[in-house]
Amino acid sequence: MALFGKLFAKIRGGSTSPSDWQELELALIEADLGAVNASEIIELAKKQKGEEIQSALQAALSTWLSKSSRALATNSDRVSTILIVGVNGTGKTTSTAKLVAHLGKSGQKITLAAADTFRAAATEQLQTWGARLGVEVVVGPKNGDPASVAFEAISKAKSVGSQYLIVDTAGRLHTKSDLMDELAKVRRVIEKVSPVDEVLLVVDATTGQNGIAQAKLFAESVSVTGLILTKMDGSAKGGIALAIERETGIPIKFIGTGESAGDFAAFDAQSYLNGLFVN
Repeated sequence: MALFGKLFAKIRGGSTSPSDWQELELALIEADLGAVNASEIIELAKKQKGEEIQSALQAALSTWLSKSSRALATNSDRVSTILIVGVNGTGKTTSTAKLVAHLGKSGQKITLAAADTFRAAATEQLQTWGARLGVEVVVGPKNGDPASVAFEAISKAKSVGSQYLIVDTAGRLHTKSDLMDELAKVRRVIEKVSPVDEVLLVVDATTGQNGIAQAKLFAESVSVTGLILTKMDGSAKGGIALAIERETGIPIKFIGTGESAGDFAAFDAQSYLNGLFVN
């Protein structure tokens, strides 16, 4: 059932008791909308007649979605550089590879940088994807300086005429300042050669409110331009995209729905919103 299907069924079924409203509010909280957002939706619903509730809610919820562009930055006269950031375990490296596959469909030439030098598995994973997708991957020594890898990668991307440089960064959140300082250094080094156009934060949709907290943390510290929401399949709860955009203002640009390269798409806000109301 769509996220708001139960709500409509209860209201259209006749009188709604206080316990019904409590049950509906709890269901919205469990769908990762958050307590404040869930309460606001219930209060709005209480004011509507049964036949008017869907249009009223859709109008209200559409204002919660980010108004920023969801288009990926691109340049015709130079390399477009994208940093992929996020904590470990969110699907960051896999999302990096999926973005490469997505852009590769339109014939874009891409260079990859494995700047998560502290996780050998991340580098190996990117190299495997790179070989599969026919994309060069710039790597450095284990535990090496990520900024050095990034510098080599932007230099390589420019020399071979790549349209995009995509940089998979470290996600070790052992302390906020260490990670953010490292990301800032990577960005500074790249920008000695060419601008950074996008900073895409990868968030696991199944982590709910914790994912929102991560988004806020990164938004405070680095200039996040967009989100990649992973695990947006049957296991993910429907309200997280709505909540995260309302609370951060950062647009979701892509969603991942599975493990294969094709399980990745640009985020369609209107389709997502419609899906909350219609199965």
